[in-house]
Order: sequence, then structure tokens, then C-alpha cells
Amino acid sequence: MFRLASIIYALAGPTLAGIFVVVALVLNRVDLNSILMAAGAGALLGVPTAWIIAKKILSA
Repeated sequence: MFRLASIIYALAGPTLAGIFVVVALVLNRVDLNSILMAAGAGALLGVPTAWIIAKKILSA
């Protein structure tokens, strides 16, 4: 399960980080701290997302 979740994280983490950065830029938060925090939050949110997706794939 960990292997599948880490493979999924390789796709989900950067995708969510990119989405969060785009949202920060749309909200006119163009300072470095806001962009880094948005990217970090997206990367952290990718961990449970990847785990849930892997769990659902393995249960199917």
C-alpha cells in the first residue's frame, strides 16, 4: 500500500501544490512567503489524498 501511495503522491503532491500556488496568485498574494506557504500546504494535503486514493484502488 505504501508503494502505491507514494507513486500516487508523486502525481498528487505537485498537482495540489501548483493549484494552491495558482489560487494564491489569483488572490493577489504575490509575496514569496505566501507562495511558499501555498505550495507547502498543497504538498502536505497531497499525503492524505494519495493515501485515500491508494486505499480505494486496493479495495476495488
